[in-house]
Amino acid sequence: MPLNDLDERIVHALAEDARRSYADIGAEVGLSAPAVKRRVDRLLASGAITGFTVRVDPAALGWSTEAFVEIYCRGKTSPEDIHRGLSRYPEVASASTVTGEADAIVQVFASDVRHFERVLERIAGEPFVERTKSVLVLSPLLRRYSSGAPA
Repeated sequence: MPLNDLDERIVHALAEDARRSYADIGAEVGLSAPAVKRRVDRLLASGAITGFTVRVDPAALGWSTEAFVEIYCRGKTSPEDIHRGLSRYPEVASASTVTGEADAIVQVFASDVRHFERVLERIAGEPFVERTKSVLVLSPLLRRYSSGAPA
């Protein structure tokens, strides 16, 4: 169900900083703190908000090596199988099914090339993976949005 304007503003405020108080959000959108809480509870119950999480800067973990890995799957692998297999790797920042020859593309952060190689070998060893193709990022040129995707 589409969100109304007020709910959308609340969701955007939480997306910017999920630790903001209901009073702070209420002051921004013109509601009392209890009214914001009721709307957030309703958004959670309806599934419009699926949870709250923390976004970690990979550099804070010492992970300055970035790569993108194309995954080519065996047979009829479902997106759920890919998600389940990749969600075990903390180095995987995002994963998406894609059009084209590859079945999925995965963004990986690692401490160095050796660490990346170990992660790549583990991913390639997943039962649903037929083969992989990877590229290392030399210099990120433009990042407009957070890499934190819904899980």
